[in-house]
Amino acid sequence: MSSTSFEDSSEADTVVEAVSVPTTETPDKPRVTSYNLPLKPIIIIGHSRPWSPLNLRNLWSYRELLYFLIWRDIKVRYKQTALGALWAIIQPLSMMIIFTIFFSKLARIPTDGIPSGLFYYSGLSLWMFFSNAVMVGANSLLGNTNLITKVYFPKLIIPSAAVCAAVVDFAIASLLLLALLIYYGYGGTFEVLLLLPISLLITVLALGMGILFSALNAKYRDVRYVLPFLLQVWMFITPIIYPASVVPKQWRWLLALNPLTGIVEAYRASLFAQRIHWQSLAYSLLFTVMLLSFSAYIFRRMEKSFAEVL
Repeated sequence: MSSTSFEDSSEADTVVEAVSVPTTETPDKPRVTSYNLPLKPIIIIGHSRPWSPLNLRNLWSYRELLYFLIWRDIKVRYKQTALGALWAIIQPLSMMIIFTIFFSKLARIPTDGIPSGLFYYSGLSLWMFFSNAVMVGANSLLGNTNLITKVYFPKLIIPSAAVCAAVVDFAIASLLLLALLIYYGYGGTFEVLLLLPISLLITVLALGMGILFSALNAKYRDVRYVLPFLLQVWMFITPIIYPASVVPKQWRWLLALNPLTGIVEAYRASLFAQRIHWQSLAYSLLFTVMLLSFSAYIFRRMEKSFAEVL
């Protein structure tokens, strides 16, 4: 099923009217009806080009559908749950306790002078948001098969809505992080202003990953087995349970190739008034923009076959 693109003609305000032309007709001749049609077509329906840029105006016109899908995903996630939104706090909190016992108390892994519980929770809340957003984004097309095959709309809205819905969990988990900061006596500094741009950056990175893997998952069902393994490996090569300072200097360049390294380190530095590595953060920003552009290109190339393979 081919995707379609809609373009408004300059003659869009022309109204097509059916006019009955009186004729001298005989009883055996039917009435003839003529139509005053515009010189140019009002709407042109054509095949969308996969290499063409994103039609942001078209996406904006479907913003209400995006809001509806985000709200639907949020309600479905907490429907018929006893604890509801508390699960967004329980998951990183339980992992924080486990990591504090094993990695801080037993393994004696340093945390750069940050209280171990606060160090682990700040990294885990950020990582769990990223991994959950990528997973729900990758599975979003498979979960909306009936919607995709029955009505036209920009399919890019589906993974975008799934990733945006995961932001609610991250916001809820951040409430406990704020309480921990107050408990350990960390006050607000100028670097705290960077938390919002950094959070937006990791959201866009998760969006790029979700869009890419949603398109691949629609055609290649192996993605559902590969992606969880990939995320598990990605967690251990990201400074979540250890600071980047414990990595030997000759290997830090390899760690810096991970785009999440600059984001996680800058996120902690903004919370605890530490030095921010701007070069690493700039690399993460560049990687995120390139990934989002590449993911949108791949998505548009594969979009025309979604209705056939789903």
